[in-house]
Amino acid sequence: MTTSIERVQYSDRVPIRSIILRPDGGSGLAGQQARVGGWVKTGRKADKDAFAFLELNDGSCASNLQIIVEADRGDLGQLVLTGTCLQVDGVLKLPPDGKKQKVELQVQKVIHVGVVDASKYPLPKTRLPLELLRDYVHLRARTNAMGAVARIRDELSYATKRFFHESGFRYVNTPNITTSDCEGAGEMFQVTTLISEAEKLEKNLIKNPPPSEVDVESAKLIIKQRGNDVAQLKSAKASKQEIGAAVAELQKSKENVLKMEERSKLQPGIPQKDGKIDYSQDFFARQAFLTVSGQLQLESYACALSTVYTFGPTFRAEKSHTSRHLAEFWMVEPEMAFAELEHDMDCAEDYVKFMCQWLLDHCMEDMEFFADKIDKSCIDRITMSAKTPFARITYTEAVELLTEAVKNGKKFENHVEWGIDLASEHERYLTEVKFQKPVIVYNYPKEIKAFYMRLNDDSKTVAAMDVLVPKVGELIGGSQREERYDVILSRMKEMGLPIEPYEWYLDLRRYGTVKHCGFGLGFERMVQFATGLDNIKDCMPFPRSAGRADL
Repeated sequence: MTTSIERVQYSDRVPIRSIILRPDGGSGLAGQQARVGGWVKTGRKADKDAFAFLELNDGSCASNLQIIVEADRGDLGQLVLTGTCLQVDGVLKLPPDGKKQKVELQVQKVIHVGVVDASKYPLPKTRLPLELLRDYVHLRARTNAMGAVARIRDELSYATKRFFHESGFRYVNTPNITTSDCEGAGEMFQVTTLISEAEKLEKNLIKNPPPSEVDVESAKLIIKQRGNDVAQLKSAKASKQEIGAAVAELQKSKENVLKMEERSKLQPGIPQKDGKIDYSQDFFARQAFLTVSGQLQLESYACALSTVYTFGPTFRAEKSHTSRHLAEFWMVEPEMAFAELEHDMDCAEDYVKFMCQWLLDHCMEDMEFFADKIDKSCIDRITMSAKTPFARITYTEAVELLTEAVKNGKKFENHVEWGIDLASEHERYLTEVKFQKPVIVYNYPKEIKAFYMRLNDDSKTVAAMDVLVPKVGELIGGSQREERYDVILSRMKEMGLPIEPYEWYLDLRRYGTVKHCGFGLGFERMVQFATGLDNIKDCMPFPRSAGRADL
């Protein structure tokens, strides 16, 4: 019985994955015809240029397929160059004994060649530092590391949707443009057309200067003359046609004056009112921003559909150049009605465990690459996270453990005391040293958390929780939301937040309020946690940060 080869659904090629990721490494396919396509990783001529060995990769997996091309099939000098794109027909065959690969492809026909200028192609055979690859963001997906990141992101995205779908959540699209600040930090990108409109107006005024007062007065005299003409025609009992024509001319003159008066008031620059920018003339007739979170809008759907989630891009205008910051990043945010903090922590833990197990079941080849090249402990880390119950401690207990560590000689750059926002070094100490596994810290001081988090009975802490993991620190931040109208209103006033932009949010407490909770997971941090990459900019296909927005 002949074993069939899986083909790409909308192409006639065979993905390299379906050949070499078989349990037998592809040896069971020997003798079968296959059309493959991909990019040359390495190539070399052999036997006095009679043929060439090429390592071909199509991105479907980390491993390459070795293909053998004889000199009469194509220009070997071009085919062996790293970066060359090839599509070929050939027959799979067993390699000589002792070879690493289990199968190779003997090329019978070269279908396509995408040539490369080797003197200009920026990706050599040798491994480049990830930092340097960020200068070639449009090509770096061809490297082993970034290809593996892309596949892991894809699998984690699918795992996310599967987890929430199977858990009864509905997916909701929240807006990228918002008029409210969920975090209250003010570090938001503003969305406005005032600047571009001002630039267009300035160019227009230079090309077509506005009318002067003399021009407007002259136009008004024409109106007066046209009015006299109409009166004279009526007095002379002229025909309706003549009078109608004169009235039409009068109306045109009036419209012209109105346009001239409006244009004479135009001033270059951004519109002002009472010494401030007049946002009523902006595109949305008010200030608008790129969202930092879809949580607030998502709560409105949780208060109707009960269990919902969103998964999309968020933005923060924080001018930081550290390895932990991005200006654009993706967030997974569930919201659950009729649920409290304990349910929130349970959901967060189950979700992280589900993703870790998914990687072990579906991404082992890529995980082995990262364990070999980037972080030897990455597989052990996600295995432990998938199998081990997370520790749960209050914020107060966390501070006590950190204080005890300091007394025992541990040195932190950031001072430890009750009331501080735990720094990354504190979080990593708890997860990597003290507990050696993920830790959920809950019940934080209200002063360091957002206005929407439910005030606890002690009036000092809020029902907030963070999931901390080794390597990264905070992976998830969440809370039970404040459902009591009087309490949340008091909190907003206490924090100096304007009430008007949040009136709709307060309506959720005015009309059929319910206990509810939710959290946000930074998707790039999950990728970083899984892969062990040091810089979060390498966990994003097209990273945006202060000073960088390539492509």
